[in-house]
Order: sequence, then C-alpha cells, then structure tokens
Amino acid sequence: MPEVFLWTGKNPKGRKIKGELEAESADQVRVSLQRRRITPIRVKKKPKDILENISFLQPPVKENDVIIFSRQFSTMIDAGLPLLQCLDILHTQQDNPTFKKILKQVKISVESGETFADALKKFPKVFNELFVNMVAAGEAGGILDVILSRLSAYMEKMAKLKKKVKGAMIYPAVTIIIAIVVVAVLLVFVIPVFTEMFATMEKALPAPTQFVVSMSDAAIKYKWFFLGAVVLFPIIFRKIYHSEKGRIVLDDFFLKLPVLGILIRKVAVAKFTRTASTMLSSGVSILDTLDIVARTSGNKSVEFAILDVKSGIAEGRSMADPLLESGVFPSMVCSMIAVGESTGALDIMLSKIADFYDDEVDQAVGNLTELIEPFMLVFLGVIIGGLVISMYLPIFKMAGGL
Repeated sequence: MPEVFLWTGKNPKGRKIKGELEAESADQVRVSLQRRRITPIRVKKKPKDILENISFLQPPVKENDVIIFSRQFSTMIDAGLPLLQCLDILHTQQDNPTFKKILKQVKISVESGETFADALKKFPKVFNELFVNMVAAGEAGGILDVILSRLSAYMEKMAKLKKKVKGAMIYPAVTIIIAIVVVAVLLVFVIPVFTEMFATMEKALPAPTQFVVSMSDAAIKYKWFFLGAVVLFPIIFRKIYHSEKGRIVLDDFFLKLPVLGILIRKVAVAKFTRTASTMLSSGVSILDTLDIVARTSGNKSVEFAILDVKSGIAEGRSMADPLLESGVFPSMVCSMIAVGESTGALDIMLSKIADFYDDEVDQAVGNLTELIEPFMLVFLGVIIGGLVISMYLPIFKMAGGL
C-alpha cells in the first residue's frame, strides 16, 4: 500500500526544496524526483499523526474546499487529463488533512472500478445528494467538466447567499447578547449597592424602583438557575428544531414572521430555483431534481410544497399549479415557471428567477439591517435607561422633598 514520504532535494538551479510524495517505497520517490530533474538529498517516511484517527480533532472540510476542488477538477478534465490523474494531483496538493484523506479514499474506490459518483457517495457530509447526482449525470453524458464547472458556480452563489443572511443576523444577535450581559451585571452587582442605600430610607420605594429591586433580588437568589437556563436554551432549542414535529412548527412560524419571514421566503425561492435550474440543465430528471431540491431546501414548509409538486407532476399536472396552491411561493414565480414549462425552457426560466431573487435577497437584507439598527438602539435605550431611571427615582424624590 502506498505511503507518504517527506523529501528534500535540489532543483536544477541548485536551490534546496522540500515536499511530500506518496509512493510504495523510498526508492520510488527518488526515481520520481529524478524524473522531475530534482536531485534527492533525503527521503524518509512521514511520521504518523497520533490524533489522525480522532475525528473531532481533525479540521472540518469547508464548503470553500469543495468549491475549489470542483473548479480545479473541471479545468483539468477540460484540459484532457484522465480522471485518476486529476484525483491524484488534487489529493497531493490538498492542504486540509481531512479532505486529503477523503480524496485518497475516492481515488482508491475509482481505481477499484467504481464510478466517480459512487465513490463520492460514501462521504455524504462532504458531497451531498445534489453534488453526487449531478456528477452521475455528467459521467453518463460525458460532460463531467461542464457539470463540475456548473456545480462550483452554483456553490459559490449559494455560499454568497448564505453569507448575506448570516451577516444580517449577526448585528441583532450581538446586540441582544450585550444587552443580556449588561442587564445581568446591573442586576447582580450595581443595583444591590442602591438597595443598601434605600434600606436606610423610611419611605416606600416607587413602584418601578421596587420592581427593579425585586428583579435584582431574584437574579442574585436564583443566579445559577438563570445561568443554567441561558446555557441550556440553545441546546434545548437545537434539539427541538432537529425533531420532526418541532422542525415543522418552527419552520412554519419563521415563515410567518413579519420582516424575517419575508427574507426567509425569498431565500427559499432563490435556493429552490437556482438548485432546480442547475440540476435540470445538467440532465437530471425533473422528478429526481424535485426530490433532491426538497430534501436540501432547509425548510420543512418549503420541502412539503416541493414534494406536493413532485406528486402532482407524477400524476400528470404541471409544476406551476401545485406551487401556487402551496401558498409558499409567490404568484409571480409560479407564473414565470408556467411560462418556462409552456416554452420548454424551464431551466432557463428558473435561472432568471434565481438571479432576480438574488437581488431581492440583497434588498431584503438591506431593509432588515436598516430596520434592525434603530430598533436595537431603542431596545437598548429602554432596557438600560429604564433600569437606571428606576434606581434614581427615589433620589429625585428625596431631592424634591428637600
């Protein structure tokens, strides 16, 4: 079985260089280096990483790693390089050790006679159903380079879309966390100082002040309970969201939210149309396309709507009517899809809808950011200002009495 060797040598200009090479033996490495006009100085086996079999300590394969792999693979196939040679080059040049190991296994599987798509299917966390099915279509049609180019372009656009949405959510999330921390510090450390001072006063405290003092007493008395609730909330929410019933309820709830729901709906439409267009233009059947698009939609309400479309098409109906009946997709989208179906250019029409909704998502993210910023400032002002004013009310009352 091939092993990895570390080598040091000199190039034709006499410059010292080093690298690593996979081979059966050290002698094979020396021969390979000499063919490349490199004079070997030292060749030794690469020491094994004692942590390489502990999966959670290994770096994850990022989406960008797969995008670059697809783009480079497409270029090499288009240049006429054999599949195995492409895999060998990309495996050797890969910096991510986790992805490097996966590519090695893919290469071994292809060498043993499996198709490229079947070899990729063994790693669903890295190569999803969409990727595998499109590669299978590319292999069957002899257009693997075109398919990989479309895949990388598709993944780049999806990554850009995801980045926009995440960027819109960062500001409110950070603001809420800061507000929680500031309120907790005030309730636990600052307000007790005022409480001691108010204890010397014989008069009853104003209602807002008494409410804040009671909140402070509860926060100090049950601080471990509140701390545990803050820590456990994301874990419990994640568990509920990943359950079948919880996911259905929460996804439906998110779609109905006033501003955020509009953004989620536009993202869902952009993702659905982009994915469906890419798959249909690559030769994947419409039923297989809808099945995969439904499972990768990321929203249960959207998934059920797409599966209804699949059932309708299997019964001989058009694609546009079930989409309109679902209530998830806008009527304009359904009308454009109907036109695409009638003209026989559904993939092109879906691509145009995706481009349009990419711009719509940009605008929705901008509107959301503009709306959130003043809202968050008011939110912080009311919470922090309310606490401060409540604590100073007795002092103002005393000053008024004097």
